Amino acid sequence: MTGAVDAEQRAAHPADAAAILRSTDEVRTRSRQLLQRARSGESRWFTVCDDGLGGAADAVAAVTRTRYPDLQIPYHSRWRHFEVGGVDRRAELDARLAPCSPQERVRAMIDLAVVSVLLDAGAGPRWSFVEDRDGVDARFTRSEGLAVASWHGFVAGAFSGDPDRPLQVDAVALRTLTEERLAGVLQATPDNPLVGLAGRVQVLRRLGDVLAARPAVFGVPGRPGGLFDALHGAEGSVDTQQILALLLTHFSAIWPSGNVIGDHPLGDCWRHGAVPGPGLTAGWLPLHKLSQWLTYSLIEPFVWAGIAVTGVETLTGLPEYRNGGLLLDAGVLELRDRGHATRTWNPADELVVEWRALTVALLDELAPLVRARLGLDADRMPLACVLEGGTWAAGRASAQRLRDGLPPLAIASDGTVF
Repeated sequence: MTGAVDAEQRAAHPADAAAILRSTDEVRTRSRQLLQRARSGESRWFTVCDDGLGGAADAVAAVTRTRYPDLQIPYHSRWRHFEVGGVDRRAELDARLAPCSPQERVRAMIDLAVVSVLLDAGAGPRWSFVEDRDGVDARFTRSEGLAVASWHGFVAGAFSGDPDRPLQVDAVALRTLTEERLAGVLQATPDNPLVGLAGRVQVLRRLGDVLAARPAVFGVPGRPGGLFDALHGAEGSVDTQQILALLLTHFSAIWPSGNVIGDHPLGDCWRHGAVPGPGLTAGWLPLHKLSQWLTYSLIEPFVWAGIAVTGVETLTGLPEYRNGGLLLDAGVLELRDRGHATRTWNPADELVVEWRALTVALLDELAPLVRARLGLDADRMPLACVLEGGTWAAGRASAQRLRDGLPPLAIASDGTVF
């Protein structure tokens, strides 16, 4: 009883309540509470059909075997998208960074990963990026297209304010970023429209403000790569929760959602009336999708720098429309009202918030079923590999088969959540 009282008292303070909601334990706990509620028939929006989990696991296992026949599955990470088209763009970046120190190389890798992930929200069905390689054009769409576009923008110095140091991202360039400049990087035009361009500019400009305001963390000039110096530690290891905590502490202010407790920004954390919690945290569902996607994507730069990364299994599945779409397409989730699939929703709508929560909770249940079908254990196939193998690709495949690539629910994206 004393523990509950202490939790209630702590959560009565805005700063402490916001800190509570920056935990993946809270993401999981509150998502599971909504799943249990839906299974009990209390959800206004969804029913849960557990018989569909087996079919979903079959689909994920089949896609995983196709993508990784040797079952040597890497982590789900932005770096996979940099490999699209069979091109090792990381090796190309390494070659460009050859004159730099090992520390500067990893800072540059972190700079690229951060800006690329923050640009990685739904691009829309009509946008694409054309890459010219030795006079041969290759066209990429969606996440892969955004990855390749951001890679080219990075190596061209589009995110650096220092012409003598193009291979960096810094506060000077981000704070002065315009829609016109970013549209040029992403080849966005009226004939090649990118969903949420203005939202992406807003996020990157806000990131620039954060980098400039915290020189003790991000250095001078403020760079995302300062995370390396802040986190690598004397022991030569870093825990994923340290990475995520730093991102959530410093980056929560960059999101334009406007979700706050007091004057403390919450980021990807949304209201749902059925979510319990102590004090000021009641009714809030934290998800932190892009922050966790960024954490997954920062693991490899640290590893490449010789830093051991622990605690990867504490991160959650990503609550986005490919993973969530797989669960709807496989019949694990069903809409109570099929008419809901015919309208456009906003990220703050309770249906969308709950769909994302159910996605997080069900991915945890789906993972062991996938491992069993592939004959792997959690050590060889942690959740990060299930996602990569995996659920995201299976969700994309079902969307392509059923709706020409569109998700099962239409979301009005501002380029910062989906």
